[in-house]
This record gives sequence, structure tokens and C-alpha cells, in this order.
Amino acid sequence: MDPHAIAAVHEADLGAARMQMALSLGWHIIVACLGVGMPAITLIAEWRGHRTGDPHVRLLARRWAKAMGVLFAVGAVSGTILSFEMGLLWPGLMSTYGEVIGLPFALEGIAFFIEAIFLGVYLYAWDRLPPVAHMLSGIPIVVAGVASAFFVVTANAWMQQPTGFDTEGGRIVAVDPWAAMFNPATPPQTVHMILAAFMVAGFTMAGVYAVAMLRGRRERYHRLGFLIPFTVAAMVTPVQIGVGDWAAHFVAENQPAKLAAMEGVFATERGVPLHLGGVALDGELRYSLEIPNGLSLLAHWDPGAEITGLEEFPEADRPPVNVVHWAFQIMVGLGFALLALAVWLAAAWWRRRDLPRSPWFLRAAALSGVAAVVALEAGWVVTEVGRQPWIVYGVMRTSEAVNPAPGLVYGFAGVSAVYAVLTVATVYVLRRLAREKPVPVAPQERDVTDYGVV
Repeated sequence: MDPHAIAAVHEADLGAARMQMALSLGWHIIVACLGVGMPAITLIAEWRGHRTGDPHVRLLARRWAKAMGVLFAVGAVSGTILSFEMGLLWPGLMSTYGEVIGLPFALEGIAFFIEAIFLGVYLYAWDRLPPVAHMLSGIPIVVAGVASAFFVVTANAWMQQPTGFDTEGGRIVAVDPWAAMFNPATPPQTVHMILAAFMVAGFTMAGVYAVAMLRGRRERYHRLGFLIPFTVAAMVTPVQIGVGDWAAHFVAENQPAKLAAMEGVFATERGVPLHLGGVALDGELRYSLEIPNGLSLLAHWDPGAEITGLEEFPEADRPPVNVVHWAFQIMVGLGFALLALAVWLAAAWWRRRDLPRSPWFLRAAALSGVAAVVALEAGWVVTEVGRQPWIVYGVMRTSEAVNPAPGLVYGFAGVSAVYAVLTVATVYVLRRLAREKPVPVAPQERDVTDYGVV
């Protein structure tokens, strides 16, 4: 076979492998974020229901718990697909560095089983355990969910900043799995991801009730269904913006090519402006609004600091600028939009102890879940595409790790069909749960009626 034809087939399979991994990760991460954030929000509702005796909050907690069970099952399926894909699509990575990054995956498996066990107890013991014991059974779900996210993200952080091994004669030696797991990228990346999970869960849950309130359902059940998750997400949002700044400083110090792509900086300069918008064309960023010295100030706390441009790196080692730049712009823009929405509620609550009276608040809140998800996905595009062409930063290229066997394009088509079915099934089941009759409640709570919308 002609070498050029072989290269073309390999490039097509590499593209298919990348798209399949992007689809799987992009799908799974939404469900995973709901799995991390929803248990904590549900426990808050249950605790408040028992403390105040409010039947509406207790009903919310029960119905959210059912949705948790569905999402956990779906997440288990998508997570299993991902675990197989790591070996099938990227055997070069796993065969070479499996012993280096195997520890966090093993610990994540333990956390997953703990979460599964206690979720079963929590779901089926509502009327079989005393209230305090039942709430306590939910705490391991929260802890295990956060731990699971932490362990998985440490593996990705290692791909950004590989440590915990030496190379000798082309072989991996002196492996230290703990040093690999707690690499320099682990602190900012894990905190950023866990906070994002609570934002996605809180704003998405609140968005459902915002839609119901726009349709005229303003009774206490829907108000609490909106306020509890929205408050959690709103409190996390300013903290997340601060952590995002921390993560950006880390990128500036350790991944200068990614920072240059994020901001569309081609030439190495001092006092580099911060760019808003713009398109990279012919080796320069055009049509952007510039804030003088803004990037140098934000990246290094010095308005005259030098920023390394993409021209300093071989063309083959540069990430795709427009993709990374616009993903970063979208993530930051939506993050500040959500912060503004949180401040809007805080200001109204401080003045009147009530929601803002403008219908535009609820309209914006109804879209907040979508905005949080889009910001999450955009953030992962910055993280993963900004690392390209490296699968292990500065050590192994993505093209070196991909499965050399032909036919990965067909695998991508098959997995896409699976996720289409999984999406339809998940939405169908959640909608059925939203319309079912309320669960039985204690005798003193039997005035609670079917509100029809979760």
C-alpha cells in the first residue's frame, strides 16, 4: 500500500479516536458532575426537612434521590465505556505509563463501589431507618463522589504535568505512583473540577424549577426546589472564579504554549494586552478588543511581564489556536454571567428576602444550567485541546499513543449510536420520574399534593 495512503488512513483513525474520546468524555462528565453535586444538595434538603418539619423539602429530597439513582446507573455505563476506551484507543499510553497512573484509577474504583453501596442503602431505607441514621447514610455518597472525581482528575492532571517516573534506555523506571498522582497540576485542576461539578448540579437542578415557575407554579414546593440548589451553585461561583485564576497562573508558568493559544498570542512580548474575542488569521489575532497590559497583569501580577508567543514553538507543537481561544472565551464569559446572576439574587434577597421580581431573572435562571454545562465543556476543551499535540505533555504525542489498527472510524460511529440511545433513554426515564405521583409521606405530611414537575 502506498505510504501516503497509509498515512492518510492513520490520520483518519487518529481523528476518529480523538472524536470518540471527546464524545465519551463530554457526555460522561455532565452525568459525573450531577453525580458529585446532587447528593450534597439532596442531603441539604433532607436535613432542612427534618429540622423544620417542612414536608415540601422532604418531598424534594425524595424525588431528587430517585433522579440520583438513575444518573448513577447511567454514569456507571458511560464510565465503563471510558475505561475500555483508554485501552482500546490509546494502547501506547496505557502500555507505557499504565504502572505510573494506575493508582488513581484503582482508588476511583474503590470510591465507586463505596458510593454504590451507600446509594443503595440511601434509596431503599427511607422508611426503614431512623431519620438521623438515614441522613448519615448519605454522607459516604457525597464523600465517595467527590473522591471519585478527585482520583480521576489526578490522572488527567498527570497528563498535563507528568511526574513520578524516570526514563532509562527508553524504559520507564523508578516509578512513584503517589508522586504521579500528586503532581503539580493536581491541586488547581482537581479543585476547579469539583467546584464545577457543584455549579453544574446546582444550576441545572434550579433551572428545572425556574421553568416551572415561569409557567405559573409559584407555590412553596417549587420555590424551595429552585432556591436550595441555586443557592449552593451561587455560593460556589465566586470561589470558582478565584480558583480559575489560580489555574490560569499555573498554565502561565508551566504550559506557555497553551496560554498563548488561549489568548491568541503569537509574538513574544512584554506588556501583552488581554484579548476579548478575535479570530486567529495568518499568524495574528484579529478583530479582538484589547485591554492594555491585561494578560501580563493577570498571568504574572506584573503589567510589564513577558508572555511567550506561539512563534517560540515549532509549528507541529502548537495547539489549534481558534478552538482553544474561543473555548476559553466562552468559559470565562459564562462564568461571569453566572456570577452576575448569583449577585442579582443576593441583592434581591438582602433587600426583601425574596426572589427578584423581574421575569428576566427566572428566564436567565432557566438557562443557567445550560450555561454551566457549556462552560464546563468549554473548560475541558481548553484543558485537553490546549495540551495538543501531546497526550502526555512534552513526553508522548497523541499520534504515538493511538491504536495502530485500522477501522477506528467504525468504532466512533458505533459509540455515537450508543450515546444517542443512552441520551434518549436517560431523558425519557427522568421525565417519567418528574411526572409520577409523590412518594408516600408520613401521616402529618399528607397534605402534600402532586405538583407534576420535579
